[in-house]
Amino acid sequence: MAGLAELPGVAEAVADARRAVDRLYGHRVMRRRAAEVTSESALRGARASAALDGADWPLEEVRRRSDFGTDPEARTVGGALRLNAEAGQLLGTWRHSPLQVLARLHLLASGDEGAGSGAGSGAGRPRRDGEPVAERFGAPLPVAEEVHGSESAPAVGRDYRLPAPPNADEVAARLDGLARLLIGRSAGGKKRPNERSAPALVVAAVVHGELLTLQPFAAHSGLVARAAQRIVLIAEGMDPQAICPFEVGLAELGTDAYRNALGGYASGTAEGMAAWIGHCGAALRLGVRESTAVCEAMQRGMV
Repeated sequence: MAGLAELPGVAEAVADARRAVDRLYGHRVMRRRAAEVTSESALRGARASAALDGADWPLEEVRRRSDFGTDPEARTVGGALRLNAEAGQLLGTWRHSPLQVLARLHLLASGDEGAGSGAGSGAGRPRRDGEPVAERFGAPLPVAEEVHGSESAPAVGRDYRLPAPPNADEVAARLDGLARLLIGRSAGGKKRPNERSAPALVVAAVVHGELLTLQPFAAHSGLVARAAQRIVLIAEGMDPQAICPFEVGLAELGTDAYRNALGGYASGTAEGMAAWIGHCGAALRLGVRESTAVCEAMQRGMV
């Protein structure tokens, strides 16, 4: 993965994201109300992640509701909330058994669907050949006017076609390969002279992109992929207190841009991979902007 950091534009995306995150962590509100910022980030990130799967609820509706088992949209929102609430508790297991964590994330995303038999019986395990796969994205979200065309939105040089998810055998092999990479990274294997480690943003983007491309589960793979990115950013020390809701940035940039950037990742080309990492970096910076606004509101006594 370290080689991806050498692709054109990636170093700049990594540096820009790092500066933005560092500025947020230096905000004076973080010295005394960090736990509240973390909680608000989890809520806003969950709302946005659910919106990317077609359950686009107003933030205050998500904040107010306590029953999330009444219909498919409510279950999606509930799953996103459960994922973000538990993500930080899975770090120890993630470092030595990421596949176990992915199974847990899928159980959380599935919720009551995972109980008993029938449609929910696949909760917590990769899909099998012949099982139908849910669409990756719900209805397209509008691109926020202040984001469209701004320097916050990465320039994608072409339109990418997003291929169909691979078969179950390929999914299993690629998940195993991804897990070995992550475990080796966590183990801190011996590096050759001058060998660099991949930046946290690159690792997070690869995990997110690989899971969303593979669609390893029959449903809720998008929720799981975004929760996995959140875990990576915490584990890699880039966002240790989980205060940067990158999911908000993904939603602001819109599902069309998300789909196209993911197609770039799936293409495996240098240009496509760089575009995907740049997209993840832009989303993270927009998430920082969201939490910065929360900090400013807290400082003014509005929250």
